[in-house]
Amino acid sequence: MEELLAQIRACTLCKPFLPNDPKPVIRASKQSKILIIGQAPGQKVQNSGIPWDDLSGKELRRWLDVSNEQFYDTNLMAIMPMGMCFPGTGKSGDLPPRKECAPLWHDKVRAQMPNIQLTLLIGKYAQDYYLGNQAKENLTQTVAHFENYLPSYLPLPHPSPRNKIWMKKNDWFELQVVPVLQSIVAQLINS
Repeated sequence: MEELLAQIRACTLCKPFLPNDPKPVIRASKQSKILIIGQAPGQKVQNSGIPWDDLSGKELRRWLDVSNEQFYDTNLMAIMPMGMCFPGTGKSGDLPPRKECAPLWHDKVRAQMPNIQLTLLIGKYAQDYYLGNQAKENLTQTVAHFENYLPSYLPLPHPSPRNKIWMKKNDWFELQVVPVLQSIVAQLINS
């Protein structure tokens, strides 16, 4: 695993397309039980090198009901975005994750994590990639039907502060999905 992670962190495949020098952000170990697949690091995370080191990460940890120590313990959680480097900024926020990363690295990393019992698919890019034609017509419907994808996957919206409107329109998420998510995560952490 360490050799593979070193290869990923040294990757420069997308360098011509990125606003910064490549700095792939990933955390994983052979012991990881939960895999978190998000979109791509934002500029703040790209600078720090620490995944989910922002307001979105704070909200995600609240949803999971875990401490920072638990969240960053690779024996418990692996963190692998769809795009491993900050893709740049567009008109309405960060650009989509680079399409090269997931096909190049995801299967290799997942093959070295035999203990993964739950994969959190955060955002539409991860859901479309992993659920394929099993995903519903949009993110809201996919998340609303989260039980269809258990026990392997649990689709989630992105915990970004930009999604506050979505959260208000879909208050069922906090009432129905978050408690199930917290229960599953607690069981896996304590097993």
